[in-house]
Amino acid sequence: MSDINNLRDKIDKITFDILRLFKERNDIAKEIGNLKNNLKMNITNEERENQLRVKVLSLCKEIGLEEKMAMNMLNLLLNESVKIQSSEKQTHLTIFLKAKKMEKEGKKIIHMEVGEPDFLPPQIVNNALSEIYHKGYTKYGDSKGMIEFRDALSKYILKKFGANTSSQNILISPGARFSVFLAISSLLSPGDEIIVIEPAWPAYRDNALNSGVKVRTVHTTLENKWEPKIEDIENTINKNTKMIVLNYPNNPTGKILPASLQDKIIELAIKNDLYVLSDEIYSEYANKPWKSVLTYGYPKSIITQSFSKSHAMTGFRIGYAISSPEIIEKMSKLQALALTNVSEPIQYVAMRALEADTSDNAKIIRNRLKSIIEKAKTMGLDFVEPDGAMYLFAKIRQENFDSIEFTSKLLDAGVAIAPGDGFGNYNGFVRISACQPEDTLNQGMQIIEERLKNK
Repeated sequence: MSDINNLRDKIDKITFDILRLFKERNDIAKEIGNLKNNLKMNITNEERENQLRVKVLSLCKEIGLEEKMAMNMLNLLLNESVKIQSSEKQTHLTIFLKAKKMEKEGKKIIHMEVGEPDFLPPQIVNNALSEIYHKGYTKYGDSKGMIEFRDALSKYILKKFGANTSSQNILISPGARFSVFLAISSLLSPGDEIIVIEPAWPAYRDNALNSGVKVRTVHTTLENKWEPKIEDIENTINKNTKMIVLNYPNNPTGKILPASLQDKIIELAIKNDLYVLSDEIYSEYANKPWKSVLTYGYPKSIITQSFSKSHAMTGFRIGYAISSPEIIEKMSKLQALALTNVSEPIQYVAMRALEADTSDNAKIIRNRLKSIIEKAKTMGLDFVEPDGAMYLFAKIRQENFDSIEFTSKLLDAGVAIAPGDGFGNYNGFVRISACQPEDTLNQGMQIIEERLKNK
């Protein structure tokens, strides 16, 4: 026993030393974060991280340590640094919450920072709300969602996306965001890696960080029309890579990938046995041919959809995921643990909403986007005209332009737009939403132009 106790003492000492070093590392990461903030630098540096990975792999060979375990540990350490350095990061939601607070204080705000349509949900939604009580949709339910709703969705999916599904392929969630959370949290483990093509909706990164999953970014540029290079994706894949996220039509750029490029990405995912998480909530707002990931029939794909954009039902918090029954089962177990089931009254309303014709919604947003685009051209903003969605992602032609500082000051002038930083390393960009009436948007664009001139 004395030998065991001696060894235990040694292990305890090593454990305490590791914790002390971990604390020291976090303190240094915080200092680096402060310097990055002052220098307007991006938090994540893929080149720097790759250099570190090479050194770690070299050390593993030198000391005889198993590489996968070392890379998992490195990813957890890198994630911790990102969390520490991201605590003050500004996103569209930061601006939105500030704007809402200012409105409560009596300030009038033009909301051009979030994708929340100003028009009402279809009239059938109003009718359905009055039917719920008498139809008995007031009980606990299946964690996957009401069977009649999932059956209705399978028919809707066939009509809209040309893909055969059944109720077993569908999970109802409280908004598409929760489906994203469920997919990442139930399918990936701490230390795994997920590829995100930027610019991207911040929730992919945030959900991965929350689950201890390392985000590897593939940076795209305005100059390359927001198209990722297939070799960049291929070079990012390694033994720890488990998932790639696609979001087309894209938030914030509105980009739709050429079909041939999307085909290559899916082929790459299949070759490397990756999950494909495809966020397709802006599919109703596509202005050119668009191809759902559903059409590939890849069993490791997870498609998320929502009623928020297509049916203007943001406040109802209702969305769904489509995948193989095995993946849906894993996601539903976590959903049952977190919230039992999605509200049956809301599910019923959404089921009835499937009967509505929402094609005019896309026409409204398309016309508003055209108005914003024309004004942005006269202002000299740099952008690629969006293929869909409901945003303009534009670069400001000013030296040392700081999108966080500008959007904060613009809020004081009564206009809320989103800083480019929230979508990746895009400090010189802003995202402008087309979800307000045209005259309101014109007023907002006028204020933006005036503020840029006086900057």
